[in-house]
Formats: sequence, C-alpha cells, structure tokens
Amino acid sequence: MPIDLVLVRHGQSEGNVAIHMSKRGDFSAFTEEFMCRHSSVWRLTNRGIEQAQITGAWLQKNMNVDFDRYYTSDYLRAKETAALLGLPNAKWYTDFMLRERDQGESGDLTPADRLEKFKKKIESQEVQPFYRRPSNGESMADTCMRIDSTIQTLHRECANKRVIIVSHGEVMWSFRVLLERMSQEQWLGFQNSNDPCDRINNGQVLHYTRCNPETKEIGPYLSWMRSICPSKQEWSRPDWVQITHDTFTDQDLLLDIQKYPRICNLEY
Repeated sequence: MPIDLVLVRHGQSEGNVAIHMSKRGDFSAFTEEFMCRHSSVWRLTNRGIEQAQITGAWLQKNMNVDFDRYYTSDYLRAKETAALLGLPNAKWYTDFMLRERDQGESGDLTPADRLEKFKKKIESQEVQPFYRRPSNGESMADTCMRIDSTIQTLHRECANKRVIIVSHGEVMWSFRVLLERMSQEQWLGFQNSNDPCDRINNGQVLHYTRCNPETKEIGPYLSWMRSICPSKQEWSRPDWVQITHDTFTDQDLLLDIQKYPRICNLEY
C-alpha cells in the first residue's frame, strides 16, 4: 500500500446547496435547467471554490505535497476541486470508479418528491441503511465493493508511494469502512452522530499513513489516520488515531445476535 494516502472531499457544489435549501422547504434551486443536468456535471459554488483553495493552502503548509500519484473522480465538482488545490506539479488521473454513490431513480429528485415517489423504499432503507439499495442505485455495501477495486489498484501500482485522491463524501466513507474495517454498526453510529467532527464535510481531508507518527517507523499497513477540515478547523480531529481491527470471541458474537430476537422457529 502507499506510505501516505490523502483523501479530499470536493468543495460545496450546486447540488449540495440545492438539497440543503430544499430541506428547509425552499425548492427554488430545483429549476428546470438544474433538473435536466446529471449530478456528474454539478459545479462548485463560490463557497466551494473558496473551500478548495483553503484546503489546498492547508495541504501546502502542513504536508509534503510532492505526491507520486494524483487521482480525481471524473465528476466536475471533484475535478474543479482538484485543480483549485493548486498543488505544484500535479498531474491528475481521472477515474470513474471514484464517482459518487449512485442514488438511482431518486438521485435527481427533491427530497419531497423522493419521499412521495419512493416512500416505502426509503422506509426499508432506514431499517438497514448499509445494505439496502435505492431504486436502481447503489447501497453503501455496493459502493464499498467498487472502492475495494481502487484499493487493489493502489496496492498494485502505488506501493511505497504518496497518493492523493479527490472524490466525494460517500466514497470517502467507503474508504473509511474498508481501511478501518468498520462494522455496519460503527458506520451507522457515525452517520447518526450530531458531532460535526464525525462528518466528512466539504473540503475535508482524511490522511492515512503507514508511518508511525512517534517513532517514524514504516509499517506494512495504513495504521494511522487523522481528519482535518481546513475551512472550519473546529470540525477537525487533527491528532493521529491508530487504527485497530476488532476481533470477537464466540460469546461476543452470540451477545450481538441476541439484539435480534428470533421470530421464526418452525421446522420442516
């Protein structure tokens, strides 16, 4: 694996603003022109441009930004962010595998229209949000499987290198689930958290490394991570956290199972 892997979320996009406004009951951003565009061609807002520039300045001040490989999602908001980071000598590879999670038929609807058209589907997703798919879309588990192929590419092509990837919120959560070996319950705990430090905000930086921050020894795995939001530093967790992989005894597994009482005990 790379020695350093830096993940950056794109800055605030047109879609982020439209969805945020609609949650407050203001649907004015969902114009006919906006609705006819695929989410892949959403641009950054002025605030998004500022966030990308702030993130780039933070990277140049706080990190060695001479990366060996530069990747970006081929969605416009990610490519625009990558360019505005202003990293010296950057040569970007675009990769459609880094696209945002596909929300299927509900992806371009307002939240109100989505609820009206897919009410039962949305309710079923809330029961098991990690595995349930939106209509003709991807579940989080599906997205993780897609991103696993990117991790395998990094393993093959970027061993002992320094890599930066600009992508999207759900894609970065998929990296977190895989690299930190999160359970679905751990992932859901982050999704339900009200602490902004637990989110992946616009312009957020996730930095994974194989280099022990104290001893500087290079280990075999990406074993430490930190999370920084350069445009809003109070939403950061700048201290290095060592990644641990949980294991479970038989009793642990059985206790977890007991959360779900058996409802069918028929024999055939």
